[in-house]
This record gives sequence, structure tokens and C-alpha cells, in this order.
Amino acid sequence: MLDILLRPKLRDVVAGRLKSYIVDENLKPGDRLPTETDLARRFGVSRLSLREATKSLEFLGILEARPGRGLVVGQVDMDRVTEYLGFHPALQELSPRVLIDTRVVLEAGVLSHVASRMAADPALFATLDGLNEQLARVGSLQEGVELDRQFHQQLIAASGLTPFLPFGDLLAVFFRRYGKYLDVAAAVRGHKIIIDALKAGDVGEADREVRRHIEFYLTLPESSS
Repeated sequence: MLDILLRPKLRDVVAGRLKSYIVDENLKPGDRLPTETDLARRFGVSRLSLREATKSLEFLGILEARPGRGLVVGQVDMDRVTEYLGFHPALQELSPRVLIDTRVVLEAGVLSHVASRMAADPALFATLDGLNEQLARVGSLQEGVELDRQFHQQLIAASGLTPFLPFGDLLAVFFRRYGKYLDVAAAVRGHKIIIDALKAGDVGEADREVRRHIEFYLTLPESSS
């Protein structure tokens, strides 16, 4: 049977052309775009098709419609991107191996940046240590899962690499699937090793513990199915 090639929606094609236009013209946040009429003519589409494309880009904050100015380049709304990715159906379908390996790459990959920033800002250690202390005192598994998620989200945020933050919402997908297996005491011990190593500038030790901490879930029967 021949594979069926799905035609992209015109809205998505135009949105891609708009993004390319912003890059090619080296536009910055706040810079104005041509009028709807001019853009529609440039791309050879109707104003309705163009408007559908701009609405999708406005959703993510790439474009803004400002009264009296028309369309301008916006600031990407990282919270909106995070919300979108965290509940995208494709993420729910990830295999255990892909989900776990993605977490390892993401969290291990930011550790050197966290260590550097922690050396300059001790408040980062205090924040992570405080979350870990809260986790040690939880009264229910549900509360523990949420605090564990917050700890790892904050670990990623502590790197200062803001483009990674939306992908940190993979944690929500991960904990929905694996939260029932959380060993709170083991998590607290692992977190302590990670943040103490980062505070001491020992990225290697932090990396080893992050990998051990996450790859534990590969030993579960659910991950081998």
C-alpha cells in the first residue's frame, strides 16, 4: 500500500513563511511587519489565510497585534509553549525508553551551567535544598510526586537556559506515568547528592547521580514492555 502524504495546511505553510521572513529580515521584538495586505500579496494568499497563520503565531507570542501599529515581532511566551508541549498527545505516546533517555539528556545536559550559576548565586542551592527538605516531610505520595517534579523543574531552571524550560514539562508526562513508583526517601537522598555535588563544583558526581536517579525507572517491568 502506498504511503499517503498529508498535505500541510495552508495556515501552517504561511506561518512557516512568516517565521522565515522574521529571520531573513533580522527582525527583533517590537519591530513592525508589513501590513496584512502586503504580506498576503507577498505570500500569494488571501488575507483570511494570512490572519489564520498570524493567530497561531500570536498564541506562542512570536507575533503581537498592537492597536495603531499592526503586527509586530513579540517575545515568545515560554509559559504558553510549556503548557502546549506538556499536554500534546504525542508526548503521551512516547516509549518508556525514549521518555527516560530524554530526561537524562535534558537534566544531565544542564548540570555544568547549574554549577557555574550556583557558584555565583548561593540562592539557587538554597531553593533546591528547600524543595528537597519539603519533600522529606511530605505526608502523601501525591504531594511527594508534585514536589519531586518541582525539584527537577527547578534544577533545569537553575541553568538559566530558558529555551529548555518548555521541554522540562516532559516531567509532567513522566510523573503522570511513573509517579506511583516514587520512593520518597531515595529521591531525597539522590537530590541531596546532586545539589551538594553542584555546590562543590563536582559536575561529574552530579551527572552520575542524575543518571542513576532517572535510569532506575528502566528497571521497572512497565519500562520493558
